Amino acid sequence: MSTTATSWFRSVTDALDAKGKGAWLTVMILGFIFVWPLGLAVLFYMLWSNRMSRSFFGCSGSKRKMHSNTGNAAFDAYKQDTLTRLEEEQSSFQSFLQRLRDAKDKSEFDEFMSNREKQVKATS
Repeated sequence: MSTTATSWFRSVTDALDAKGKGAWLTVMILGFIFVWPLGLAVLFYMLWSNRMSRSFFGCSGSKRKMHSNTGNAAFDAYKQDTLTRLEEEQSSFQSFLQRLRDAKDKSEFDEFMSNREKQVKATS
């Protein structure tokens, strides 16, 4: 892409990001209604760029509200400790899921290589 096309694309995506999920969904739906390949392209871009995940849009506002002080120091400390613990658990769970995906990929690859080796031996 040329520099102007890249900057135009960046400015459009930044504007849609600023408006949130609703803007992306609106563009996708209108794309499907008027020019279906455009809607499909927007859908694939949203999936590829992870635009529809909770961490991309909505959670930043809710985290800001959750981290505000209530005036009760004991409760605020408890809330902060709990939020920190939950974030650590989420991180460890996501790494666990990644290890599971990696193990599944490895086992599928090993099975493929084993089957391939059997086919090579059978044809020899």
